[in-house]
Amino acid sequence: MLWTIDHSSSTSLREQIVTCVRRGVISRDLAVGDPLPPAAELAEALSVDRNTVLAAYRELRTTGVLEFRRGRGARVARTTIPEPAVLEAAHALIDVGRTHGLDRDDLTRLIQELT
Repeated sequence: MLWTIDHSSSTSLREQIVTCVRRGVISRDLAVGDPLPPAAELAEALSVDRNTVLAAYRELRTTGVLEFRRGRGARVARTTIPEPAVLEAAHALIDVGRTHGLDRDDLTRLIQELT
């Protein structure tokens, strides 16, 4: 799986790492049980701080995408793949939100208010 990070992007490095993992799951490059690189190794490869990788991994654990096991590291816990229409709509929302200066937290609050 190819991990790409844009250090000049307005999207946080943590969120970019989360997106890389989610894309790997959606594309089926990552399957249940697949290990992710150790945080220190990935941080060095992407030229980011180790804590940034750990924060991304924690977010993915919170959403159920990853699980942590002592001595085994971070592994893919589930590979639920959303319907393509849902993914397309989500990407469109993110794009429109960014165009209008809204970040992830703004969009999340908006969605919560509407539901």
